[in-house]
Amino acid sequence: MASAGKAVIMNIHRPQGGKGTGMRSWDVFCKVVDNYGDAAVCWRLAQQLADAHGAPVRLWIDGIEVLHELCPDIVAEKSRQIVAGVEVCHWTQRSDFGAPADIVVDGFGGGLPEPYVEAMAQRSPPALWITLEYLSAEPWVAEHHGLPSRHPRLALERYFFFPGFSPGTGGLPREAGLEARRDEFQRDPVLQARFWKDLGFTPPNGEAIVTSVFGYSNPAVAEILDAWSSGSGPVVAAVPRGAARAPMGAYFGVIDPEDGTVLRRGSLEVRLLPFLPQQRYDELLWACDWNFVRGEDSFVRAQLAARPLVWHIYPQEARAHWVKLDAFLDAYCAELESAPGAALRALWHAWNDGGGNGTSGAPRVRAAWQAAEPHHERLRRHAQAWAARLAAVGDLAGNLAQFCEKRLK
Repeated sequence: MASAGKAVIMNIHRPQGGKGTGMRSWDVFCKVVDNYGDAAVCWRLAQQLADAHGAPVRLWIDGIEVLHELCPDIVAEKSRQIVAGVEVCHWTQRSDFGAPADIVVDGFGGGLPEPYVEAMAQRSPPALWITLEYLSAEPWVAEHHGLPSRHPRLALERYFFFPGFSPGTGGLPREAGLEARRDEFQRDPVLQARFWKDLGFTPPNGEAIVTSVFGYSNPAVAEILDAWSSGSGPVVAAVPRGAARAPMGAYFGVIDPEDGTVLRRGSLEVRLLPFLPQQRYDELLWACDWNFVRGEDSFVRAQLAARPLVWHIYPQEARAHWVKLDAFLDAYCAELESAPGAALRALWHAWNDGGGNGTSGAPRVRAAWQAAEPHHERLRRHAQAWAARLAAVGDLAGNLAQFCEKRLK
């Protein structure tokens, strides 16, 4: 990653915005730590600020090659380019940042270049500094959302902005028209068939349970494959390229299987997909009955897909991530009856206990799946209601723009 201290700040005039929300200029800084998740969220935020709010936006990212995977229109070899209305800038040790923007977003507290921070304080008025925090459903989030913290040396305050699932938080990245596009896709078998054909596969049998699997390395993969292959009905598992690919291949005795491969055992058909850009990944989530997802961005998109999901949370030392996992389950299952709620919770626990923490809870996954799947229809209706509640909280870019405008008047 880039060394912040060696950044170059030049005295380049950058037009400052007017009073309207859409006229403010934005710099979004992203250090890629958790591979796709950090880049994906910052890229979505930058696009939505530019598209829905007409804002001039620069995205500074040190892992531009990761962004290329998410959006192939971005050329990894270019240091600066404009894509989807956003000026995408490769953040390196020698980056020339020019004049700071009206609003500066520090993605996930990765830090800002120190010379750039100095220039933020020298502006008149000073730039507004936002630290975009990681997503959590823990109860304390709403209490801390939007709180300021004064810089120890400079005349600057930074505000902590928390995405979230409930009123009083910043909401989730969600572009305009998403629900309409999702609903059209899920109603239209022609669009679904075209999606599979574009990827080189035939549409799944209408009787099949269709799942997607995108997760961290997880020994529980073999157990869920056993459950699907020995089940009474057909299961089609779509697996984009990622860490879950290796245990999939090992289960079938195939080393490094190629994209486009179809693997079969019993009632299970596994389809190995390429890594999908963001828009195509949304379509995969919409096309499935169940979605196994990971991290933050795919976790959010699975909720917005209005389908039952299983989250593989990023593992942390001393199992610290379990607090975050259970906080979300408490919120998500609050409106569920006891039987489907308990079954879903058991499946999530078994899936996460099988990966990344040195213990193997994988044998519990098969039983947990067999207990949860009969509740699918109830869980599907619940997922639809949950997605509607998320929409009522507002989208992250819109909430952030309103928050900043109040402090810049």
